[in-house]
Amino acid sequence: MENLWNNYKMPIIAIGVLVIGFFMSAYVVNEEEQVVVIRTGEPVRFANRPGSDYDAGLYFRVPLIEQIQRIDKRVLDLEMTQEEVLSNDQQRLLVDAYARFRIVNPKLMIERAGSEQGVRAALEPILNSALRQELGRRTFASMLTAERGNALANVRANLDREAQQYGAEVIDVQIKRTDLPSGRPLESAFERMKSDREREARTIRAAGSRDARVIRAEADAEAARIYAQSFGQDPNFYDFYRAMQSYDETFRDARQGEAGRGESSIILSPDNEYLRQFRGRR
Repeated sequence: MENLWNNYKMPIIAIGVLVIGFFMSAYVVNEEEQVVVIRTGEPVRFANRPGSDYDAGLYFRVPLIEQIQRIDKRVLDLEMTQEEVLSNDQQRLLVDAYARFRIVNPKLMIERAGSEQGVRAALEPILNSALRQELGRRTFASMLTAERGNALANVRANLDREAQQYGAEVIDVQIKRTDLPSGRPLESAFERMKSDREREARTIRAAGSRDARVIRAEADAEAARIYAQSFGQDPNFYDFYRAMQSYDETFRDARQGEAGRGESSIILSPDNEYLRQFRGRR
């Protein structure tokens, strides 16, 4: 062994240096990540980024001079938990929300945020502010309707506009839960909502009653016009019709008596003008 070392010392050392140099300079880029090669603090090469000339695979760098930084190429998440937001109807809401984003410009991300955690730290207050601003324009009840989608679309657009300066792209923003705080505030909120709905119901009923009176008055006026037009064509028939109505009311009251006690009698002379329709036409 000693002879082997003495005879082949320089080749062995050279092979060892080459192996060490290979492992120090070689690096593998996986499909789910982007790699940035940094020289003296400046990004100089990119691998497996959108639009890059280098895909995933084996690459080399200059040892000790160039460093590599791996950046996740997959969709990343940003969570917002139990944040208190004041709605337009003065309801205190506890909101759980999340955003999904990905790094599309690693060079800008490194210059502005340094790392993925730096991007998260920069976007968290922006997401919080955008949600507060957007939900503050809407009532709690509207967040249970299709208007919720419009609000989240505005939040995503605002967050994406700010994320671009950190080399990120916001894909989606969603609210997982929107609740009222437990305890007395929740009960007070329900009471206010109940009072609002009852007041709205009274307003609708009053408007319906008003419309009904207007429709009924218009119908009565139209009926009176038709009656007048019809009776005007035959005054004798009108007299007969009115007399029959009067007889019906008079004789019904006579049968029922006062306050429904027994029967009453009406005594009239046969030639009484009131009974003219009973005498027939002459």
